[in-house]
Amino acid sequence: MPKPDKIPTKKERPSIGIVGAGFAGTVVARELAEAGHKITVFDSRPHLAGNCHTERDVETGILIHQYGPHIFHTNSDRVWNYVNRFSTFRPYTNRVKAITDRGVFSLPINLLTLNQYFGKSFNPTEAQLFLSKIGTDIDDPKNLEEQALKFLGSDLYRSFFYGYTKKQWGREPRDLPKSILQRLPIRFNYNDDYYDSKFQGIPVDGYTKLIERILDHPSIEIILGHRYVRGENTNFDHVFFSGCLDSYFDFEFGDLSYRTLDFERLEGDGDFQGNSILNYCEEGIPFTRITEHKHFSPWENYRRTICFQEYSREATRADIPFYPVRLIKEKKLLSMYMERAQQEEKVTFIGRLGTYRYLDMDKVVEESLDLITKYRLSKKWPLFSNDGNN
Repeated sequence: MPKPDKIPTKKERPSIGIVGAGFAGTVVARELAEAGHKITVFDSRPHLAGNCHTERDVETGILIHQYGPHIFHTNSDRVWNYVNRFSTFRPYTNRVKAITDRGVFSLPINLLTLNQYFGKSFNPTEAQLFLSKIGTDIDDPKNLEEQALKFLGSDLYRSFFYGYTKKQWGREPRDLPKSILQRLPIRFNYNDDYYDSKFQGIPVDGYTKLIERILDHPSIEIILGHRYVRGENTNFDHVFFSGCLDSYFDFEFGDLSYRTLDFERLEGDGDFQGNSILNYCEEGIPFTRITEHKHFSPWENYRRTICFQEYSREATRADIPFYPVRLIKEKKLLSMYMERAQQEEKVTFIGRLGTYRYLDMDKVVEESLDLITKYRLSKKWPLFSNDGNN
């Protein structure tokens, strides 16, 4: 695919500029290219695919998820069919294990977890009744801690969620919204699939190859290693911005809060931990989890192994942002930036960073496809890919 080593001049510049070569920008780029537009895709990193970037380890050949594990899962036939246009996906079931002060258990909490943790042999009805009795009497949970205490009780909350949540978010769980916990269900059966989605898999040759194929179109040009700044859009008909919303405005009102991740590499022979992901739930252990990457490709065989310990911390402007924090202070700041965005012309903010929301990959693809559909119907580009509903 063409990769010019300079920014096109005003005369040469294509009509659409897209900032960010993750799923959001990539899907929009492909759809518009197929509709007859000329596209320039910018990314500040030297590679495609954003935080789902994968590459082969030089020494072992293991396919590494460079910014943490990414398992594609969705209930949408349209989204699943779309990504399968550009790569072969192998089925993969994500089975996460949690190391706690009481031993190793399956996540999400399910019937096996409950029976092992409490030394019982509950059936589904008995387990539901048991949890209803040990849960704290809180009518209307206001935060993550109250949500957990209401539905799990003190023991399960302390073993599985208190320490891990505090490490992951750098805040007391009572200061976090209950919606964080609501993303992880409690199951009263023996299903230990982390996602329980209709479709789930990993592209055989990695996400970066998938992104490359989506962008492989004669009307798409790519400029890597270039940090786009506001004002470069003067010669584009429209710009789609999937970078941080506050960075677009040069942090005019201050910084939105993100968590970032640091990775410590571990190497060895054989099988290090027997599973792709182990969560370390105790507060006294500084890292949140260990991922063993060869388990993400069970169709491949390796003698050596590579693992990464993950450490979560507050992101600075120099860091790669992973998770929007979205507490009360950040939501007020977000509203200020959204109002500021109303003054912009010829720009649409897309993706996790551009709309400041935690989005799984499938939701990013779905929103990007919906964005193009909305334009075809109205002939107007919205300001935000989610219509500003944050």
